[in-house]
Order: sequence, then structure tokens, then C-alpha cells
Amino acid sequence: MDLFNTDAAADSPERPLADRMRPRSLSDFIGQEHLVGEGQILTRLVGGGSSASIIFWGPPGVGKTTLAGILANELAAAFFAISAVTSGLADVRRIMHQARVNRSAHDKRTILFIDEIHRFNKAQQDALLHAVEDGTVSLIGATTENPSFEVIAPLLSRCRVFRLEKLENRHLERILDRALELDPVLREANPVISDSVRESIVHMAAGDGRAVLNLLEFCVQLSEQKDGRTVIDDATVEEALKKQSFIYDKKGDAHYDTISAFIKTVRGSDPDGALYWLARMLQAGEDPLFIARRLVVLASEDIGNAAPTALVLAQAAFQAVHSIGMPEARIILAQATTYLASAPKSNASYQGVSEALADAAETSSEPVPLHLRNAPTGLMKEFGHGEGYKYAHDFAGGFVEQQGLPDTLNEKVYYRPKDAGAEAQIKQRLEQWWKKRRT
Repeated sequence: MDLFNTDAAADSPERPLADRMRPRSLSDFIGQEHLVGEGQILTRLVGGGSSASIIFWGPPGVGKTTLAGILANELAAAFFAISAVTSGLADVRRIMHQARVNRSAHDKRTILFIDEIHRFNKAQQDALLHAVEDGTVSLIGATTENPSFEVIAPLLSRCRVFRLEKLENRHLERILDRALELDPVLREANPVISDSVRESIVHMAAGDGRAVLNLLEFCVQLSEQKDGRTVIDDATVEEALKKQSFIYDKKGDAHYDTISAFIKTVRGSDPDGALYWLARMLQAGEDPLFIARRLVVLASEDIGNAAPTALVLAQAAFQAVHSIGMPEARIILAQATTYLASAPKSNASYQGVSEALADAAETSSEPVPLHLRNAPTGLMKEFGHGEGYKYAHDFAGGFVEQQGLPDTLNEKVYYRPKDAGAEAQIKQRLEQWWKKRRT
């Protein structure tokens, strides 16, 4: 995979604009300043001439593939790029063999880039371990999924994970301006873009640098050239959006809009709407495990103790989808979706831990009350550790009036159950205990 073709064909109109405008150095790269800004980690790696095995984690179109190619280019490394969707163990072994030749015969390092590394199964990821461990290759993986769930622990421990964020509008504007200024194909078309068209293109790209260039290119193709200029108006942008294939391709904003609609209809107790958005995602080829993971999160975030079995069912659905796969997985997802959408809702646990985390960050120096401290040794007991602790099971109902928070937070309440489902009973029980604790 040659990301940096410098021959005459590099600017050919047959190549997509996003490919023609791919940055070739860190100085040309736009966005991700926390990684490539002055003095930041990737800049320092390149400046020091060192390579490392890396996982780039982030949404589509934010520069994962481009950064991999730039690192190989600036480190003068042999660069092999494969997709986990279309490649297998035979491809990996072939690259490993060439990497060993590069190191022994040419003293040249090798970077192996694996796009969508989360699609590699355990055996395929296992095959990478030794070569990464002994430095035969520096691995760069790209994934849109949380690598903690998708990359095996031994491989993940050998890599540094860098989180890439959606691009801001200012980044997309710079990408658009750079293309208009530098791309010879666009210069020949001489596009004229109003401020409203510019804003529409940037807005619809939704943080995706590739999407902003694809949409710009399509608008130019749909517009007529008159008097040496190609005028792009609002109607052209609207037409491009209707015709472009990225309406749901997991690269544009519709991916995020659709999963948002799905989650919000489940949260809003609308099983019919939720089933519709589920069907839209499945029809478009969305990864069913991505959907199942979102349902697991939602079961705790939005339902919680109002229906404690929701998390159990969602986790079971995730495991079943993982084991069975499509097309039968659609039935499992539909069951989980309708159950969660129809369940009573409470975000009390989510709100409680958010408030507790905020307080914990500000009061990390607060001492643990002595009666709650561990006292495994006689010396600790002499210092009062565990003194005054009341063992709850020695009291009626398993409840004892006892301080459970640091002194400065003793009156705080984080968990406030809702009057929904099973949580209503929890609320009633806790209210009785709260009264006893505060009398």
C-alpha cells in the first residue's frame, strides 16, 4: 500500500481527492494536536528517530491511516499495509518473512499497518505477538472500536494506545482550503463556494476529514463549469447528499446520527422506533457487536436498578451475538432492544457515580475514617485502624448506623433511586435507613 506515491499518477483525477490530498509529513497533518503538536508524543518519536508499536483508536476520517504512513515515511521504514477485513494469516506470515529480511540483510526497520485490527480474530492476533515482541516489526493498528474489548491483552500490552478525536470544524475548514489551494484537479475546475455552502459541507462531514473531501469532490462533479468557473450552490450540496453513498457507510455523520437515534429511542421507551433504527443499521452492514455493546452500556446507564435483569439480558445478548453472528444475530438484538426499550428507566447509578467521581477528584487527600481502615497487623490496631467498626450482620436487618464517607462529605447523597420498577423498592428501603443514619 503506497500512501505517498510521488510519480505523475499521484495527481491523476482517477484517484479520489481524499487520496490525492493525503498529507505526507507531520507538518502537513491537520488535527490531533495532542499527538502531533509541538513537543507532543508522535512529534517526539519522529524527531528521535524511534518507532513503537501503536494502536490508533478513533472514529473514521480522523487520520489513523495517514499517521501510520507518515511515521513510516519520516522514519524511512519499509511499510506494509493490510486490512483485517481482507487479509489473513498467510499475508501476515509473508510480511513477517520480508521484515526479517529487511532487518538482517538491509538493517531496515519495518512497519506493519493493520486497518480495522479489531476484525482480526484471536489466532490472527496471536500470530503477531512474537514479531512485535522481538522488534521484527513495529505494529500500527487502526480501530474504531475500544481496543480493550477487541485487541487481545498480550498484544495490547505490547502497544501504546493513542486516542484520536473527531476533527473540529476549524480542522475541516483547513482541510477544505488546502485541497482548493493545492489540488491541481480542483484548480482546473476553479470551484466557487459561498460561505453557506462551505458551512454546509463542513457541517455534514461531522468531524470526518475524508468525508469533507469526498463531499467537496462530488459537488464539483455535479456542478457545471461556466466561464472557467464551477459554481457550487446550496442545491448542489443537497443533491450530493442525496446521491452520495456515505448516507450510511460508517464513515460519515449518518453513522453517528443513526446510532444516536437508536439509543435515544431505547432510552425513550419507544420499542417501535428502536426496532426501526436497529433495522436501518443492520441493513447498512453495521457490526452487530457494536450495537450489542451499546445495549450493554445502556442497560446500566439508563435502566440500572429499575430493572436489574436488563444488564444480565444485555450481556447475554452480547455473548450470543458474538457466538452466532448474522443473520440470526438480528433476532437476538431485536429481543434485547425491545426488552430494554420496554423496561422501566433510571439513571440514578450513572448520576451517582458521576457526582462521586467529581468529589473524589477534589478530595483525594481526605483520610479514610479509622473505623473503616484495614487492620491486618497488631501495629495498625494500635494506631486505631478498624477501631469502632460495627459488623453489619450483627444487627437486625443487616443494617447499622455507621459513617461511610470522609468527614467532609458525610452528609452527601450520591445514589438517589427513582420511583421506577424495582428501584422504587430500593428507594423505600434506603429512605428508612437514611432516617436512622441521620437521627
